[in-house]
Amino acid sequence: MRINRSVRCLLLAITVLVISATSFAQIGVSIRIGPPALPVYEQPPCPGDGYLWTPGYWAYDYDAQDYYWVPGTWVLAPQPGFLWTPPWWGWSGGVFLFHEGYWGPHVGFYGGIAYGFGYFGVGFEGGRWEGGHFFYNRSVTNINVTNIHNVYNTTVIHNTVINHVSYNGGNGGVTARPTPQEEAAEHERHVPPVAAQTQHIQEARSNVDLRASRNQGKPPVAATERPGAFKGNGVVHAKEAGAPYHPENNREENNRNEPARPNEGAARPENNVPRPPERSSEPASGAENARPENNVPRPGNTAIHPNDLPAREKPAPSNTGNAKVDKKYDQQQQKLSAKQDQERQKLQQQQDREHQKMSQQKANDAKQQQLEQRHQQQTQQMQQRHEQQQQHLQQKQSAGHKAQPSKEGKG
Repeated sequence: MRINRSVRCLLLAITVLVISATSFAQIGVSIRIGPPALPVYEQPPCPGDGYLWTPGYWAYDYDAQDYYWVPGTWVLAPQPGFLWTPPWWGWSGGVFLFHEGYWGPHVGFYGGIAYGFGYFGVGFEGGRWEGGHFFYNRSVTNINVTNIHNVYNTTVIHNTVINHVSYNGGNGGVTARPTPQEEAAEHERHVPPVAAQTQHIQEARSNVDLRASRNQGKPPVAATERPGAFKGNGVVHAKEAGAPYHPENNREENNRNEPARPNEGAARPENNVPRPPERSSEPASGAENARPENNVPRPGNTAIHPNDLPAREKPAPSNTGNAKVDKKYDQQQQKLSAKQDQERQKLQQQQDREHQKMSQQKANDAKQQQLEQRHQQQTQQMQQRHEQQQQHLQQKQSAGHKAQPSKEGKG
């Protein structure tokens, strides 16, 4: 019965992970201090045919208690016909709520934020799909026609005021509301950020120079030519901050004017649930937006390969007061740790061989991206399995301790 129960738990966890990746269930993550203004920067040139622009944005690191800039970058779409809906911050219910970006057949609501380069608050004017190929609008995107021939020129006229505001609602925020077309797009099939994007976010989160408290809204890396490439000729520096950043002016107390509530856009499922005071429990509306289990890594903490996982914490020695029982439990813990380390190494070696094979075949970026997505899923499933094994052992030890009488005082 115990084995069957463990198998059922494992299957349930894997099912939740797969459903989260395919249906892209949504939850809101919130804080009480608004993000800095969008910095002023230029778009790097498109590195090749099939890449789509994903604008930069401010994300939040709960561990550092600070915003950090995720540079804009060019990314291969997960499949032809899909477009990127950028993430955005919105003031709602007394907090700043973050909505993660997603891929889909149409661009949905992104708060009316004017990110530029085709994203002027509504839709996307930087290009379009035709016959399975993406055609770029040179009037708003940086395209080298020597390398890319799928181009056209259409002057874009928009009424959005370019003021670098980075959030919707509240005091000083954008007041846009979703159009009927954007509301319809919310109910389409969505795909979460691809592996290259999650790795890009992870790189940004670990770079202390990209934190708002350090760069004052003017990040040294504002955009990159490719995801994760934070050094070299493809890096674009911010020209200036969009506005002076004073966190104390962006607090909840200064945003008492509740705006017309924006549509609850897509937000990536989370793991390691943030501290309760900083967490919004309000789920997005709609049946497809049901809140998932909290076992999917959050952006910035997503491991692609076993070597990306944090070092294993050494469990504290058992101390039940019974030396014989403690020794038995410690041996079981050491045996489990050794087994899990071996599984980590085995999976890493397998993924390394697949990388080597892919390199020998000189696979294109799309195939490499698919490989990384598969590796990410394998790593997440392994990590989840190890956590369940650890919890099962702890429960077993706890039950054994209660059943074992202490031998103190006997002699």
